[in-house]
Amino acid sequence: MRRIAIAIAATVSIVVLLFSYRTSTNQTSVTAQVPGVVRSPSTSAPSAPSATGSGAGTFTGEAADTPYGPVQVEITVAGGKITAARVLQVPQESGRDVRINSAAVPVLNQEVLQAQSAQIDTVSGATYTSQGYVQSLQSAIDAAHR
Repeated sequence: MRRIAIAIAATVSIVVLLFSYRTSTNQTSVTAQVPGVVRSPSTSAPSAPSATGSGAGTFTGEAADTPYGPVQVEITVAGGKITAARVLQVPQESGRDVRINSAAVPVLNQEVLQAQSAQIDTVSGATYTSQGYVQSLQSAIDAAHR
């Protein structure tokens, strides 16, 4: 009888702890913490080139959906080369997302500048972000070649 009472008390304690756990829903405080991420209104269509038909300018890739949220990349092309890559959107719903992406985004941006294509290595521990990044990057590269 004593064991049953202890088991019930333990179960009730665990249930109370589970229901009292609060997840982070404050997106504004974590958004500013991810380096290399530019806050802008989301668009799913690529931007038009700044210099029509020249392949030079700034091009926004389509937002790629990942299990944790959208990833959107923007590239700057000059002289037929990618001169800059930056992330416009990246998953930032939790502190874990912020930690992962604050480490992954600068690496992915650097990989693009070195590879000059969407054939870049993924970042270990940021697989979904890397896959979304590559998908959006390819969309931006396609827009630059139009």
